[in-house]
Amino acid sequence: MGQRRLNMTIESKNVAVIGLGSMGYGMAASALRGGHKVWGGDINPDQVARFQAEGGQGSALTEAAEELDAVAVVVLNAAQTESVLFGEDGIVARLKPGSVVLACATVPPAFARDMAARCSASGVHYLDAPISGGAAKAASGQLSIMASGTPDAFAAARPLLDSIAQTVFELGDEAGAGSAMKAVNQLLAGVHIAAMAEGLTFGMTQGVTPEKFVEVISKCAGTSWMLENRAPHIVAGDYRPLSSVNIWPKDLGIVLDIAKSAQFSAPITAAAMQQFLAAAGMGLGSEDDAAVAKVYARNAGLTLPGDDT
Repeated sequence: MGQRRLNMTIESKNVAVIGLGSMGYGMAASALRGGHKVWGGDINPDQVARFQAEGGQGSALTEAAEELDAVAVVVLNAAQTESVLFGEDGIVARLKPGSVVLACATVPPAFARDMAARCSASGVHYLDAPISGGAAKAASGQLSIMASGTPDAFAAARPLLDSIAQTVFELGDEAGAGSAMKAVNQLLAGVHIAAMAEGLTFGMTQGVTPEKFVEVISKCAGTSWMLENRAPHIVAGDYRPLSSVNIWPKDLGIVLDIAKSAQFSAPITAAAMQQFLAAAGMGLGSEDDAAVAKVYARNAGLTLPGDDT
């Protein structure tokens, strides 16, 4: 178990990134920039066409599958991951023995272990590889990856990891450990976003403007990475979804399911979950997750920057 910083010559491989959203597209671009031949896959053909125009391979992913050395699956959840791997057009059945799947979605540890076993039965390695860092770090190849899997899975994935990640945390030789660590990260990240929104709007009730909140608190002990990253969205009144509200009922739901199975009480997580559910119920699910502040603003009769309603 350890931490590996990546900055070495990258061995060119045939790789695919399935799921060209804000994270997956940046990862695909980073892999391409790292010298790999990269195929992009997405349910949105415009995203695939865009990636091909920027240097991605033009042949169909289904035709290229048997040539691939590594496949990063960067979709929303466990159901989509399973569909990509083992659904009607699942890619695992087409992959050559010795290739590797990097599963990057936030999923329960037990699901990761199941996927690893099913991949292994087909001669394919599986790396439990949840990601963190946001769209900007995905685009610059500087993600942090919380990974676990067999030594052979790590070895097969290494050339792709070298081009997409700044840091790979090697958390064990069995799938599931990476997903467990990601659940811990998501617990904190979701709570920190909700706490930021609560602190910012509480400050407004006391005459502290959102601008002054960011200026001062970001330099004080009450700050967090999420505060410094998300609070400026509120100040700008810009809720374009870099990470949407809808992600959090899913991810905090996974955390709470794991907590329940461990007979562990997670009341702060549960409180944050309710705020994201309230935001989704207000029709804000597709907005940036900083929009959870609108729940507090509505309840307190506050007007946030850019809110003309």
